[in-house]
Amino acid sequence: MTISAIGTTPSATSGQPSATNTQGATAISSDFETFLQMLSVQMRNQDPLNPVDSSEYAVQLATFSSVEQQVFTNDLLTLISAQMGSLGMSGLASWVGMEARVTAPAAFSGEPIDVVPRVESLADAAFVRVLDETGNEVQRFAIDPSDQALRWTGAGDDGQPLPDGNYSFEVESWSNGKVLATYPADVYTRITEARGGSNGMMLIAAGGVEFLSSQVISLREPS
Repeated sequence: MTISAIGTTPSATSGQPSATNTQGATAISSDFETFLQMLSVQMRNQDPLNPVDSSEYAVQLATFSSVEQQVFTNDLLTLISAQMGSLGMSGLASWVGMEARVTAPAAFSGEPIDVVPRVESLADAAFVRVLDETGNEVQRFAIDPSDQALRWTGAGDDGQPLPDGNYSFEVESWSNGKVLATYPADVYTRITEARGGSNGMMLIAAGGVEFLSSQVISLREPS
């Protein structure tokens, strides 16, 4: 089991201002002093017969102030984001080793897989389609439309185990001999790793299956 973080720095996780933020603040202060000096020179050397409208000075000051504030805001957001990423990683540490219910493929290596089907309420029949990693249907069987969960043993129609690999499941809802809808089914899969990424907290399950932590519907102790 592995827990790794990407994109965090000691300064961000400790909550202290980073060297980059300090340098940015120093640069802004220096630039502002330079700006005021240039503005003073501009005022002293303007044409007395055609002076610059005072409102133009106000616009320049307001523009510089807006840019300055935006720089500080961006630095603050970067720091907050890093801190939240660190807190999220700490929270997900307890997820490693748990079984997550998620709409994703599940790894089969001889052990049964718990599947949670989604069936239309008006359906009078339902069928589960088992798909391999390439999306090909390797098995199809009927279930009771009222089934809330089922355990797929991995045995093919001939009774022999299917090859090891990642399998996904779809459920067809039928009514009066016609397909009402086809939905992907949820599975329970064991989490082996938690990883931070640009899109959020990523979880890795058995078989190398990846999904975002926000996609997890529920957690349970390993069965």
